[in-house]
Amino acid sequence: MISKAAEVRIQNLSKRFGQLYAVKDVTLHIQKGDFYTFLGPSGCGKTTLLRIIAGFTTPDEGDVYFDDQRMNNIPPWERNIGMVFQSYALWPHLTVFENIAFGLKERKIPKSSLHDKVYTALKMVNLEGMENRRPSQLSGGQQQRVALARTLVIEPRLLLLDEPLSNLDAKLRIQMRNELVRLQQELGITTIYVTHDQEEALAISTQIAVMSKGEVIQQGSPKEIYEAPWNRAVAEFVGTSNFLEGTVTKIEGDYVHLESQDIGNLFVLWKTSFNEPPNIGKSLIINIRPESIQFLNVTSSDETSQLNRIKGKIINSFYLGSLIQYEIEITSDIRLRVNASNPRNLPILQRKEPVILTFSPQDAMLLHSDGDQ
Repeated sequence: MISKAAEVRIQNLSKRFGQLYAVKDVTLHIQKGDFYTFLGPSGCGKTTLLRIIAGFTTPDEGDVYFDDQRMNNIPPWERNIGMVFQSYALWPHLTVFENIAFGLKERKIPKSSLHDKVYTALKMVNLEGMENRRPSQLSGGQQQRVALARTLVIEPRLLLLDEPLSNLDAKLRIQMRNELVRLQQELGITTIYVTHDQEEALAISTQIAVMSKGEVIQQGSPKEIYEAPWNRAVAEFVGTSNFLEGTVTKIEGDYVHLESQDIGNLFVLWKTSFNEPPNIGKSLIINIRPESIQFLNVTSSDETSQLNRIKGKIINSFYLGSLIQYEIEITSDIRLRVNASNPRNLPILQRKEPVILTFSPQDAMLLHSDGDQ
């Protein structure tokens, strides 16, 4: 149904409101057919960036290209884009058919062709048989599908989605995001998606740009963003992280020994984090995901686990069906979060119960103490 997908290039783009940068010197290359997500907290600039791409907001500096065409002075209605907003913006007095057909009528599409296009769009979003209903007769998920069909029926070369699932309940959100991925893959349309939901971004995207204070602080695949965050800000926002501080005392090949004042000796693979070994005496931050920490059998004689031994006590436990989340106090200032999977085969540890934790040297990410990787 989509005739041509667009490549999008953003070069040194900035937008200020007063003295405040909403978008600051952003450069991105979005390939044809990408499902590209702008991820970040409220106020980070992701919606402003999307509106600049759409043509609703004019940048102060920089350029936007669709393929090789500079778009800065092209009005939104001439960009051949489709946009779905957080509020579905359906016409309440029109039927589903009439809502979907609205953009086609504006483009003076002949009646015979219009009818076929609307029914193709209805089938695409699994709304056959609902064409005569009004929006008030539809569920939230069905309204979202109508908004999506209304956008896709005009055959845009670029699909822009601004937190389109945020009004849905948790179960329906997962169902709809799976539908979005299916449609995007079937149509091959370049899609730019805005969300603050990290799990959603990891699940649906081919590429992610993590934003903070108007800037892109890291871009890459979901796997790269999660497993190799460039700095503490990315590690904190994408997924759950534990941070420990240590000073380099010795280098052994690809591994580094660190001394933590509160915990003791730690042993970490430096090569996945740095291009060259850190200097002796360098202060580093160790980032460990909750699923990478294990409870240690106190009788273990493994040499590595003797180094990465962390003593603590259970503060809280949360049974979530597929896993148990623990909060563990190490010192009065340090608490670690640990995920234990497959709870069916595990007892739930009790509050104040003493434990010893460990982690594999390969599962930790080293960050410079100033926040840069």
